[in-house]
Amino acid sequence: MINSNSMTLNRIEKPNNPIDNLSKTIILIVDDSPNNLEIISETLTSAGFEIAVALDGETALEQIAYDPPTLVLLDVMMPGMDGFETCRRLKANPATQEIPIVFMTALTDTIDKVKGLNLGAVDYITKPFQQEEVLARVKVHLKLRTLTKTLEEQNTRLIQEVEQRAKAEAELQTLTQELEQRVEERTNQLAQALTNWQQAQAMLVQNEKMSSLGQMITGVAHEINNPISSIHGNLSCAGEYSRDLLQLLHLYTQHYPNPVPEIQAKSKEIDLNFLIKDFPKTFHSMELGIERICQIIKSLRNISRLDAGEMMMIDLHEGLDSTLVLLQHRIKPSGKHLGIQVIKEYGKLPPIECYPGRLSQVFMNILANAIDALEEAEFRKQNSAEISERDKTLTAPTIWIRTGVIDRQRVEIRISDNGPGIPEQMQDKLFQAFFTTKPFGKGTGLGLSISHEIVVEKHGGKLRCMSKPGKGAEFIIELPIG
Repeated sequence: MINSNSMTLNRIEKPNNPIDNLSKTIILIVDDSPNNLEIISETLTSAGFEIAVALDGETALEQIAYDPPTLVLLDVMMPGMDGFETCRRLKANPATQEIPIVFMTALTDTIDKVKGLNLGAVDYITKPFQQEEVLARVKVHLKLRTLTKTLEEQNTRLIQEVEQRAKAEAELQTLTQELEQRVEERTNQLAQALTNWQQAQAMLVQNEKMSSLGQMITGVAHEINNPISSIHGNLSCAGEYSRDLLQLLHLYTQHYPNPVPEIQAKSKEIDLNFLIKDFPKTFHSMELGIERICQIIKSLRNISRLDAGEMMMIDLHEGLDSTLVLLQHRIKPSGKHLGIQVIKEYGKLPPIECYPGRLSQVFMNILANAIDALEEAEFRKQNSAEISERDKTLTAPTIWIRTGVIDRQRVEIRISDNGPGIPEQMQDKLFQAFFTTKPFGKGTGLGLSISHEIVVEKHGGKLRCMSKPGKGAEFIIELPIG
């Protein structure tokens, strides 16, 4: 029980059977409501966490100064120093700026949330609390914190190793001319080792991200599929019931054309004629919505197959269509965005043996890049004073997807667009790790390098690009059939 009259911090010890991999974590809960402190503390201590609490921002800062926690759950609205100011001070202090902060608030205004995130918070938990959500978010951010620290330590060791090797190179350069060739060879080896390390690191990061994402998508799709299936089945029955009731109502109006005043008044109040016409349309609209959700769930389940060690025989067109479903929100018109026309010219392809989830990742990367290029071109066209209104709508943004059989051993997928194209001097670097043609902050430079790795190394295929400035770009994927 939290003492509401106390302004000091209380350490709540974990139970005798803590979760092994979280046994060294300390979570500081800052909230002026003893009720909230009690709820969250019980939830987290039951899960095996060690908890510290504070009733205000000033006390929290003092506690963190001499006993830094692993994670802070911080209330926004507190007397005296509010959560925003507390967060700002923690992030301004080099000793505490790396501690993850999750805000707890009843505020729903987007501006308030953005303000907290801009101050350095990693997440929001909305009041009233859902215990499962609180526990899930805490575990996610603790895991992210652990992974971040691990990567930082690994990077430090790698940097030290590179520095040591660079020092060795400098010493070698002082040797006689007879050793110059060996120095050059050593330098080349180091450059190749660094490139291999970058590629390996990129693949490890991407694999971890895709693994977590795939597990989450699979779980969400499974959980959504059950209630959606129930709604879909019941909606069909409800549609039949509504038609039966409307037919019965029609018979009543035929055999009792002059209802009592009370029924006449109610009919007028609910606009019976409109209701009879609109009711079936309402059910039809709901059925279309349910079918759309089912299609999205199917696409999510297709994309989330991560193929840990086994290849499967699949239909490539199914993988392409699933990817397009998930990108539909970027393809269809919205606001000033005119939308992107997708033209599918599918040939007759045999099933091929592959890692379907990995290939879906390739399709996603290439199609997303095409959409980015077309959106950028559309934005420039709409905001250019030198282009006439006629020219702005002369060429609709378009993506073509063509498939076909090359020979008995290979198939190809061609994905092209009518965007601005790729400068010739950049085309040789497209598949290098960390190289990107996008503005700073809008691309990691990993998408195409990972796609090349998947197609070439994982499947023994080919991936190449053909582009001319002003005439779009085309990516060609060649895959062996079996």
